[in-house]
Amino acid sequence: MNIEEYFNNFYKGTKNPTLKAMEYFMEELGHPEKELKIIHIAGTNGKGSTTEMLTNILTKNGYKVGKYISPHIIKYNERISVNGQDISDKDIENIIEKLKDKIEKYNQINNAKVTLFELLTTMALYYFKEKNCDFVVLETGLGGLYDCTNIVWPLVSIITSISYDHMEILGKTLEEIAVQKAGIIKENSNTVIVEQKTSIQKIIEETCLNKNNELSVVKKSDIQNKKYENEFLVFDYKQNKNIKLNLKGDKQFENASICLEAINILKQKGFNISERAIKEGLQSVIHKARFEVINKNPPIIYDGGHNEEAILNFINTVNTYYKQKEKIYIISILKSKDYKTVLKYLLKDENSTFIFTSGNDEERYVSSEELYETAQNTTKNDKLYKMNLQEAILYAKKQENKVSFIVGSFYIYRDIKNMIEI
Repeated sequence: MNIEEYFNNFYKGTKNPTLKAMEYFMEELGHPEKELKIIHIAGTNGKGSTTEMLTNILTKNGYKVGKYISPHIIKYNERISVNGQDISDKDIENIIEKLKDKIEKYNQINNAKVTLFELLTTMALYYFKEKNCDFVVLETGLGGLYDCTNIVWPLVSIITSISYDHMEILGKTLEEIAVQKAGIIKENSNTVIVEQKTSIQKIIEETCLNKNNELSVVKKSDIQNKKYENEFLVFDYKQNKNIKLNLKGDKQFENASICLEAINILKQKGFNISERAIKEGLQSVIHKARFEVINKNPPIIYDGGHNEEAILNFINTVNTYYKQKEKIYIISILKSKDYKTVLKYLLKDENSTFIFTSGNDEERYVSSEELYETAQNTTKNDKLYKMNLQEAILYAKKQENKVSFIVGSFYIYRDIKNMIEI
């Protein structure tokens, strides 16, 4: 079976958001979601790195941990893994065979056909149950309230920072988006957030109050002694001292503190999680395509950030580590993203070189011409160029005294990695 071809037959977007298909599949499969101990993570930015940190801590403690993420970077298999081992092609084929008739049955009796994300989420929950996972760290795909993953009843819900993204589906204001994210909060459970804008935090607090859900708020004032030490971020959070974190960017102090708060809740619920596992988990965590060095000499760094907050975090990290270096930005942005806002912030660096590409799919990406013209109207910088991806990477590999950043999209990662290796 050609797995990628099979998945490509399913609609990849969101149609009339509802949990109807998920309820159908869980019933058909005997409700695997009810037998799993789940940490459910939503948010606009930071949910990916938070997922990686929590998974790594629990794995280091000896637990069998299922992880569900999106999007994948190279293969669909990456979305579903246990203890860092991606689901195999054979296991995917076996689950598809089990689900095929159920998919056809659902499609026949419903107007809206099963979407790709509904299929993948169903596969993940079934797989984690079959593998007898001790914990599952489950990342939402889009929003929270009607996200496919919201069929679960978690031990802990986590909401990372909230900002503008997917506004055509989630809402035009931060408050409307917050209502969607807060949809993962369940009755008689626990929720962890980082301090948010007052109006956003109020929505989350009221949701928790109405659902008898105990809310823990990570206060920024409790994150202390922050510093950069070689490759690590180092900080204290409450009783956790001298924590070393193998991720870059100021926001990671907050994301790691969210993890520490969630771990503390799990410990209060009776789970054994050692200080050694916490420290080792954070010190060894890796998050692909998030300020990832994909070529060392010359340095080429990949970051998939594509909304306002992610770009501001990215710029802050660039200035922390590479302020004095000559820089090249290679930019590819999906048409569904707010590319003008992304460019507005990136182009404030008027001393750097900017290369605009049409990504790896002219149907889905803003054209290099449109990015170039927008840039010309935004900055006085004359170091603006149009290239295809391959030309841009070849150019970056020749710049011995400069650092290059590939930014704006996760979906060109595989192609970029292949080009780097040529």
